[in-house]
Order: sequence, then C-alpha cells, then structure tokens
Amino acid sequence: MSKKKRRENTIVKQILDEFNPKSVEDVQDALKEVFGPLFEAMLQGEMNNHLGYENNNKDFKETNNRRNGYGSKTLKTTMGDVEIDVPRDRDASFEPEIIPKRTSDVSAIESKVLAMYAKGMSQRDISATIEDIYGFSISHEKISDITDMVLPEIDEWQQRPLDKCYPFIFVDCMYVTIRNQYEVKDYAVYTILGYKLDGSKEILGIWLNESESKNRWMQIFDEIRSRGVEDIFFISMDGVSGLEEGSKSIFPNVVVQRCIVHLIRNSLKYVPSKDYKTFTASLKKVYGASSFKAYKSEYEKFKSTWSQYPGALDVWERNIIHVEQLYDYSSDIRRIMYTTNPIESVHSSFRKVTKKGAFPNEDSLIKLLYLRVTELSKKWTSGKVRNWSMVLNQLSQMDKFKERIIKYSSDF
Repeated sequence: MSKKKRRENTIVKQILDEFNPKSVEDVQDALKEVFGPLFEAMLQGEMNNHLGYENNNKDFKETNNRRNGYGSKTLKTTMGDVEIDVPRDRDASFEPEIIPKRTSDVSAIESKVLAMYAKGMSQRDISATIEDIYGFSISHEKISDITDMVLPEIDEWQQRPLDKCYPFIFVDCMYVTIRNQYEVKDYAVYTILGYKLDGSKEILGIWLNESESKNRWMQIFDEIRSRGVEDIFFISMDGVSGLEEGSKSIFPNVVVQRCIVHLIRNSLKYVPSKDYKTFTASLKKVYGASSFKAYKSEYEKFKSTWSQYPGALDVWERNIIHVEQLYDYSSDIRRIMYTTNPIESVHSSFRKVTKKGAFPNEDSLIKLLYLRVTELSKKWTSGKVRNWSMVLNQLSQMDKFKERIIKYSSDF
C-alpha cells in the first residue's frame, strides 16, 4: 500500500472513531457533515481576503466592491452530493482558490479536507495541506481569516439562552498549554455538560482561565443563571474546595454529588499497587450495593478489611455523605449521578485535537474546542440518555422533584 493511501486510511479512521457510526449510512452522513461547513467557512475567509474587510464592517473601505449575497453550489463527493452557499461580490471578480468556479467535483481532495479537520485546523497543518492539494502556499493571515469566521458564532453560542431546568449537569476542568508571547502556561478549560428534561445532552458552555478555582466556578454558575437556568436537580463534580457550597448558594435546591470514580482514584494513592484489584473490588460492593442496609454492611466489612491503610479509609470517611446520599434514589438515578464520566468523555474528545502542542493564543484554542462541540452536538441529536424514561418517571414520584418537573415540562 502506498504512503499516500495509508495516510488517507488513517485520516478516515480518525473521523470514524470520533463519530462512532453504527451503519454504512452513518459513515456516509458523518463524512458528509464535515465537508459543507468547512468549505463554506473557507470560502468566507477567501472573500474577506479578496475584499480586504470582514462582513458587516462599517469602516471606510478602499474598494467600491461589496458582497452580493450567495449562490448555491452542489459539490460532488464520494459520499454523495453536498450543498453549499458560495459568497458573491458585485463586480464578479471573486475567484475562489479553494473551489474554483465551474468546479463541483471535490472528491479528489476529500482526504485532505478531512486531514485539516482531524489535525485540529492548526495554521501550519492547513498551510501544508493546501499547498499539497493545489500546489500553492497560503499565508497564515489568510488561514486566520478563514478560521476566524467562527469567532462571532462562538460569541453568540456562548451567550445563547439556556433551558430553565437541567435535571443533571456535570462539571469538570482540563488543562491545555497556551504560548503567550514568550511565556508558556497551562490554561484551565471549564466545561459544563447538561442533561435536559427531554433526555437530550447539551454543552452549556466552555470557559478559559489560568487556573481552576472556586471563584471562577462561582462566576460560571452565576453566568448560566443569568442566561436563563433557574433549577438544577443534581450536579456531579470533582472535589474542588468550596465548590459545593458555592454552587448551592446560586442553586439552593441542588444535590451536589462528588464523583465516586475520583474518590476511588484519591484513595488508591494510599494503597500499594499489588492490592489495587482487591481494594477496588471491595469498594464496588460498597457504592454498588442494592440498598442502604446492604451498603452499611459492606462498608463495615470494607473498613475492617483495609484498616492497614488509614489514609485510604480517611478519603471515604470524609466523603461518606456522597456515598450515603446515593441510596436516597433508585439505581437508574444513581447510575447517572455517581460519576463525572460523561463530561470526562467530552474532555477526551477535546484532547484528541489539543495534544499536538501549545496554542498561540486563547482564540486559537477556543475555536478548535467550539468546532469539537458542534461535532459532538450533531452526534447527540439522534438519541437520549440511556433509560431516560425510567429516570424521569422515578424522579417524578419523589416529592422534592415532582412539582419542579411539572413546572418546567412545558418547556419541552
């Protein structure tokens, strides 16, 4: 197999891993969804470069040429036809290089476009790929024009109104390296994932800060409240100091759940590796017990069996409320609330495109993360949270949630 063919196969595999298709039709839809928005954004960037100013710019312009709406174009790809909108100018002097006029078959360059997407759209990678496709180089300024097209969309998305009620939200931070002039720093990426009353998933927002702190989380919770969130049933989180009290000060009726998986990891710091397997098996009987009575019995056994590791036991003693409160709810509800795995899965998707090195600035990072969010959102549109009907039924039978569900059910 040729080197080119191996590279194309690798690129396609990266995309398919991201979309996790279940059928041939899913594969085709996943690949087609990548092309249209990318081509349109690139054409918009080319038009900015051609005219010398951005869309809706009110400043003095050195040219009399203006934008003149759009024309539609059908691109032929190996996965089927893709409809795109092509920007036009008044004097018809715009000659796009990405998709030249009278060109509609782009199947020959699909693997290159997929490469730009899979590589995270860094300026260096896009420049190299464009030169590989067309035989001419593209400046970093022009690439910046192209990728900056999503910035106004990001601002609008980050300020959009949110639902009034989210039964479950999951919060977490990850760190990404940003190179700011001569200084390289790890920035915290704050992400909130919400489960809506209809069982669908939504990323409420992504925020950047130089570190993770209670104060920044407080600001974020206050922001989502100002964007329309009135009620949250459960927040699953890691153990940032003061975060539980801070979140309850803004959403007083919320149940805050420490991630059990994080507690396991924290307690394993005090356990020799040779005992990991048996220690975690004992713990699973504690937090996975079928009832509160069974939990109490298993917890006493656990403390007796592992008394030689007081540091590990102390982790659970200090957080035992977060184990005991699980048994206030049914197993289906417990299965959702006990871990932050859903938001960690989102961050795993982010890491696929942020692990390649330091970002030159915050804008370059937020653009890439936003593109990942849009792809995840497309993936989630067709399904609901597993066993959601059962979860909603069980919540509606509990006095502290029944009236709240009725109050907000009209919103979906």
